[in-house]
Amino acid sequence: MLLRKPRHTKEDAARMGDEIYYRDIRAIVEPENKDKYVAIDIETGEWEIDVDQIVAGDRLRIRIPDAQTWMTRVGYGYIVRFGAGSTRGTI
Repeated sequence: MLLRKPRHTKEDAARMGDEIYYRDIRAIVEPENKDKYVAIDIETGEWEIDVDQIVAGDRLRIRIPDAQTWMTRVGYGYIVRFGAGSTRGTI
Protein backbone atom coordinates (compact mmCIF):
# COMPACT_ATOMS: atom_id res chain seq x y z
CA MET A 1 0.00 0.00 0.00
CA LEU A 2 1.32 3.41 -0.98
CA LEU A 3 1.75 5.78 1.95
CA ARG A 4 0.87 9.29 0.82
CA LYS A 5 2.55 12.05 2.76
CA PRO A 6 1.01 15.51 2.88
CA ARG A 7 2.99 18.15 1.03
CA HIS A 8 0.89 21.03 2.31
CA THR A 9 -0.22 22.23 5.72
CA LYS A 10 -3.84 21.51 6.65
CA GLU A 11 -4.62 25.21 6.32
CA ASP A 12 -3.06 25.46 2.86
CA ALA A 13 -4.79 22.27 1.71
CA ALA A 14 -8.16 23.60 2.90
CA ARG A 15 -7.60 26.96 1.20
CA MET A 16 -6.48 25.33 -2.07
CA GLY A 17 -9.29 22.75 -2.04
CA ASP A 18 -11.98 25.34 -1.37
CA GLU A 19 -10.57 27.64 -4.04
CA ILE A 20 -10.63 24.88 -6.67
CA TYR A 21 -14.14 23.80 -5.65
CA TYR A 22 -15.68 27.26 -5.77
CA ARG A 23 -13.80 28.37 -8.88
CA ASP A 24 -13.97 25.23 -11.07
CA ILE A 25 -16.35 22.59 -9.72
CA ARG A 26 -19.30 24.08 -7.84
CA ALA A 27 -21.15 25.41 -10.89
CA ILE A 28 -20.86 21.99 -12.55
CA VAL A 29 -22.14 19.84 -9.67
CA GLU A 30 -24.73 21.99 -7.87
CA PRO A 31 -27.67 21.66 -7.38
CA GLU A 32 -28.22 18.22 -8.96
CA ASN A 33 -25.68 16.50 -6.71
CA LYS A 34 -26.50 17.87 -3.25
CA ASP A 35 -25.21 15.62 -0.45
CA LYS A 36 -22.62 13.93 -2.69
CA TYR A 37 -18.92 14.08 -1.90
CA VAL A 38 -16.26 15.63 -4.10
CA ALA A 39 -12.65 14.46 -3.76
CA ILE A 40 -10.24 17.02 -5.21
CA ASP A 41 -6.52 16.64 -5.89
CA ILE A 42 -5.35 20.09 -4.77
CA GLU A 43 -2.25 19.93 -6.97
CA THR A 44 -3.87 19.06 -10.29
CA GLY A 45 -7.48 20.18 -9.83
CA GLU A 46 -8.71 16.74 -10.90
CA TRP A 47 -11.77 15.51 -9.01
CA GLU A 48 -14.28 12.71 -8.51
CA ILE A 49 -17.83 12.77 -7.13
CA ASP A 50 -19.89 10.04 -5.47
CA VAL A 51 -22.59 9.51 -2.85
CA ASP A 52 -19.94 7.65 -0.83
CA GLN A 53 -16.92 9.70 0.21
CA ILE A 54 -14.63 6.65 0.32
CA VAL A 55 -15.58 5.69 -3.24
CA ALA A 56 -14.94 9.26 -4.46
CA GLY A 57 -11.52 9.29 -2.81
CA ASP A 58 -10.63 5.81 -4.06
CA ARG A 59 -11.55 6.66 -7.65
CA LEU A 60 -9.39 9.80 -7.49
CA ARG A 61 -6.43 7.82 -6.10
CA ILE A 62 -6.81 5.21 -8.85
CA ARG A 63 -6.34 7.97 -11.43
CA ILE A 64 -3.75 9.93 -9.40
CA PRO A 65 -1.96 7.57 -6.99
CA ASP A 66 -0.14 10.36 -5.13
CA ALA A 67 -3.14 12.72 -4.97
CA GLN A 68 -3.18 15.36 -2.27
CA THR A 69 -6.87 14.99 -1.56
CA TRP A 70 -9.30 17.59 -0.23
CA MET A 71 -12.85 16.37 0.35
CA THR A 72 -16.01 18.48 0.43
CA ARG A 73 -19.74 17.85 0.40
CA VAL A 74 -21.90 19.41 -2.31
CA GLY A 75 -24.25 22.02 -0.92
CA TYR A 76 -22.68 22.22 2.53
CA GLY A 77 -19.07 23.42 2.45
CA TYR A 78 -18.16 20.80 5.05
CA ILE A 79 -18.25 17.02 5.46
CA VAL A 80 -19.77 16.64 8.94
CA ARG A 81 -20.82 19.02 11.68
CA PHE A 82 -20.22 18.58 15.40
CA GLY A 83 -21.41 20.45 18.46
CA ALA A 84 -23.97 23.15 19.05
CA GLY A 85 -26.22 23.98 16.18
CA SER A 86 -26.38 20.49 14.70
CA THR A 87 -29.86 19.00 14.74
CA ARG A 88 -31.09 15.45 14.50
CA GLY A 89 -34.76 16.12 15.13
CA THR A 90 -36.95 17.62 17.77
CA ILE A 91 -37.90 16.29 21.17
